[in-house]
Amino acid sequence: MNIRSLTRGDGVVIGAAALLFVASFLDFYSATNVDMPSAWDTDYSGLALPTIFLTGFIAAGLLIAARFQPEGRKLGGLPLTAWGTVLAVAAAWAALWSLITVPTRVDPGAGCVIALLAALALAGVAVAGPMIPALAGPLVPEPKPVAPAPYGGHQPQPGTGYGYPGGPQQQTPYGATPQPVPPYGGGPAAAGPQQDAAAPQQQQPQQPQPAAEFTPFWFAVPVARPLFGEDGSPTPIAELAPGTWYLAVDQRGPATLIAQTQDGRRGVLNDTSGIQRG
Repeated sequence: MNIRSLTRGDGVVIGAAALLFVASFLDFYSATNVDMPSAWDTDYSGLALPTIFLTGFIAAGLLIAARFQPEGRKLGGLPLTAWGTVLAVAAAWAALWSLITVPTRVDPGAGCVIALLAALALAGVAVAGPMIPALAGPLVPEPKPVAPAPYGGHQPQPGTGYGYPGGPQQQTPYGATPQPVPPYGGGPAAAGPQQDAAAPQQQQPQQPQPAAEFTPFWFAVPVARPLFGEDGSPTPIAELAPGTWYLAVDQRGPATLIAQTQDGRRGVLNDTSGIQRG
């Protein structure tokens, strides 16, 4: 379970479910000089408990559970979000109807009013949440990716080392004759043409360049993409979701990365087109 996959809309769903739970223990109806029971006493509240509260709890659970299930997971032929949306709307309608059809000699209690507000918030987010950009953002902000420094030290800053302009230079002893400075990168043989003629013209063998070391970095995918096991299994071990930062720990080939999820699982990302580097 990765809490970073939750959105602000999911936070509203969780808050509405918590408010609905609190309202279930308050007086559903009120009367003068009479201590009325809560919705858990079905002798007085009627069908409010199963139609409003229990239906709302199940709807919120399905909407949140859909975030932690693989895409395409269905229940009875419908996605979990579809079931959650239908039940949330049903709970809101039951809460509104219970407020309209208040029995005689009683008034709507705090539990009835708060339940209506919580059910309306739950149904509104379930229906219109994906279409509101403010609710589509992540609930928990992503940590700012930091490039790892070399082991045991800090990254060298360009332009401050010996030999760079402005860096520490070798001091000429007092009284010594200054020597001409050879071009950057040259040695004693580049001091003058006479030395060039005297030096043997030997061509140094070219040394093989070491392969560049891979530097881990954070990245995000533009669309959901599967993460396969490092053993070459064709079955995905996880799915990378857009809007979440993942750590690239190694590279296989020019367009294949070894990625690590927030829960520590590592796998092969074959499609790296359009990824956003942190």
